[in-house]
Amino acid sequence: MADKEATVAELAEKFSSSNAVLLTEYRGLTVAQLKELRNGIREHASYAVVKNTLTKIAANQAGISVLDDQLAGPSALAFVHGDPVAVAKQLRDFAKANPLLVVKGGYFDGAALSAAEVDKLANLESREVLLAKFAGAAKASLFQAAYLFNAPLSQAVRTVDALRDKQETAA
Repeated sequence: MADKEATVAELAEKFSSSNAVLLTEYRGLTVAQLKELRNGIREHASYAVVKNTLTKIAANQAGISVLDDQLAGPSALAFVHGDPVAVAKQLRDFAKANPLLVVKGGYFDGAALSAAEVDKLANLESREVLLAKFAGAAKASLFQAAYLFNAPLSQAVRTVDALRDKQETAA
C-alpha cells in the first residue's frame, strides 16, 4: 500500500511540474522500441508506463481530471518538461515508424487535447524556428525604417548637389 502511495505521489508531482502530458497506448511494442522512444524524447520529456487507476488518482490530486476517460488499456505518459511541440513531433514520427504506438490525447495549458489536437501540435514549427522567423521579420522592418528615415536626407543632399552643379555651370 505504501508503495502505491509513493507511486501516486511521484506521478502527481510529475503532473504538477510538467508543461504538458501526452497519453499513448503502447500495446505490442517491444522493450527495445520503448527504450528507443524514451531516448528520442529524453531532451524534452520523460516517458513512463503507468497503471491507469494510480494515474487517475495522481492526475486528480494534481487538479487534472480531463484524462480520466482516455485512461484505458496499456497506457504510457510523456511528461513534457521542455518543448511540447518537439515531443509531439517525436511521438508522431515514432508512431509512423511503429504503428503499434497510438497517441490517444493529452493535457496542455489547462485543457484536454484529443489525438487530432496532438497531431496539430506536432505540425507546428518549433519555438526556435518561430523565433528565427520573427527575428528576420523584425530585422527587415528595421532596415526598411532606416531606409525611410535616410531617404529625405539623401534626397536633400542630391538636391543641394544639383543646385551647386547648376550654379557652377552658370558661372
